[in-house]
Amino acid sequence: MLFLGDFMQLTKSVLDYERICDADNQLAVIIVAAGSSSRMQGINKQFAEVKGIPVLARTVSKFQKCEIIKSVIIVTKSEDILKVQQLCDDYGFSKVTDIVAGGNNRTESVRCGLERLSKGEKNVLIHDGARPFVTQKMIKDVAEALKTSDCALVAEKSVDTVKQTDSEATVTATLDRERIYLAQTPQGVNVSKYKFALNSIKDKTFTDDASIMEAMGFKCVVCKGSPINIKITTKEDLMLANAFADVSED
Repeated sequence: MLFLGDFMQLTKSVLDYERICDADNQLAVIIVAAGSSSRMQGINKQFAEVKGIPVLARTVSKFQKCEIIKSVIIVTKSEDILKVQQLCDDYGFSKVTDIVAGGNNRTESVRCGLERLSKGEKNVLIHDGARPFVTQKMIKDVAEALKTSDCALVAEKSVDTVKQTDSEATVTATLDRERIYLAQTPQGVNVSKYKFALNSIKDKTFTDDASIMEAMGFKCVVCKGSPINIKITTKEDLMLANAFADVSED
């Protein structure tokens, strides 16, 4: 016969077990927000406001509310660490576990974030701090794709005809747009394979994480992105973001 105390203890054990199981299916995300904002004409894009809310706050909030995300690591410029800490406090971002200084480029900044992962993490998501319109579906789609691939990313199929040129802007080829995708984030990677790739190709510059995995022959798959999932890099992008804020999904 189970008494009340025994039942409560059994219930607690079941709940603890479920939490452990859920944790096994959760991921950390590295949010890269260490860029120079060189094309923003003096505006730090991470703290620029879209409908009254800083870009970075909008971005972090998407991962804060996502049930498959267990922790958020923010990589920023060393001089912005305290400001990012204050932003996280102001918005109650309880999943943010680390705020660290980035490197000289995006790849080095991601490497700084990787160093803060818990030991034994199998997969991780990586996202641009200046992409505030990522959706819950995108996050979950990438996480799901990672179960059967080394790397996954969201991307939008090109609707334009794409021309390839030489260094003097002379067209050398017209690419098949049916096979052209415009890469976005989040991108997800197998941690051990990604670290192997990083350590194997130190002398090359990459603009995203999938290209690092591709260079080593690892399997990368595309999940559906959105034209609204823009990366804010210019003042014009900021104007678009203010327009998109009224129609974007959670």
